[in-house]
Amino acid sequence: MSISTQLHSVRHAIAESCHAAGRDPASVVLLAVSKTFGADAVIEAADAGQVAFGENYLQEAVNKLAEVHKLRPDLSLEWHFIGPIQSNKTRPIAENFSWVHAVDREKIAQRLSEQRPEHLPPLNICLQVNVSGEDSKSGVSPEELPALAQAVARLPNIHLRGLMAIPEPETDPARQRAPFALLRELQKNLAEMGIPTDTLSMGMSGDMPAAIAEGATMVRIGTAVFGKRDYAN
Repeated sequence: MSISTQLHSVRHAIAESCHAAGRDPASVVLLAVSKTFGADAVIEAADAGQVAFGENYLQEAVNKLAEVHKLRPDLSLEWHFIGPIQSNKTRPIAENFSWVHAVDREKIAQRLSEQRPEHLPPLNICLQVNVSGEDSKSGVSPEELPALAQAVARLPNIHLRGLMAIPEPETDPARQRAPFALLRELQKNLAEMGIPTDTLSMGMSGDMPAAIAEGATMVRIGTAVFGKRDYAN
């Protein structure tokens, strides 16, 4: 199946999930996760109307951004860095991306703020929250989120847009919804503290309907758009 056909299927699934939740399909952004796929796949998706692309691996992403721009300088794409962030890798992230989804430390946010080029608009930031309480998972704890959000919201050159989560895998739809409901509640709590945000980056191929039912505004979908990944590449 072509990327165009698969994109159409994913958009249809998003619309169905939105209708089931009583939501406008336009309220959910599809973030196509293009990690391990080449510039040609990104261009094919872009020609099918896809604008937002998510990348996990920094060097691969920076090379891909440059190649896409070289091949198709006419394309105006929105690049999101969604992988874990090492403090010594913040500069190329600040210089090349529009969004960063996995900020969970004030130090990382400070470096992104300081290293964001002045000629670019503020960098959109989502704070990653560990909603499943797993020791192995990245993310700030729900208890520590308010202090981190307050600190990040004060920084120049970045715009705190919302929260992101990668819950523990779960097959039961009712149990899938619980961590997403927690993230939505945490966003509401921040708004009551005077830190309004507009983005909930949550939901992937296996739990997208549950995420949309609980208020996701951005879903991160990769394999269903691009096909099976070959990590050897």
